[in-house]
This record gives sequence, C-alpha cells and structure tokens, in this order.
Amino acid sequence: MNIGRAKEILGSADPIKVSYEGEAVIIQHVDEKTRTARIYSKTNPEKELDVSVLNLIEG
Repeated sequence: MNIGRAKEILGSADPIKVSYEGEAVIIQHVDEKTRTARIYSKTNPEKELDVSVLNLIEG
C-alpha cells in the first residue's frame, strides 16, 4: 500500500478491510515522514505495532 492510500483509509468513514501479515488490522495513525502506520489487530486490540505502509494489504 502507498502512503496516500493509507491516509485515505484512515480518514474514511466507511470500513475498509486492511491486513498485515494475513491478520485483519485497523490503521490508527499514519506518519508521512517515516512512511509508517500505527496499527492494531481486530482480534487483539491491545496488540499495537508501527509498520511500514508498504506491508499493509487492502482487501
């Protein structure tokens, strides 16, 4: 995923499916400078990670 699309998904009112390493996640924050996103797992909201937006998959 690119940084622009990650920001669009973050700002979207509609739920958009995103996954990281095969796990459904929610994007919490996007950092343009570092090109990373703070995400958390839908099944385990306590598990937050900072990952490269390139590793996020839409759909």
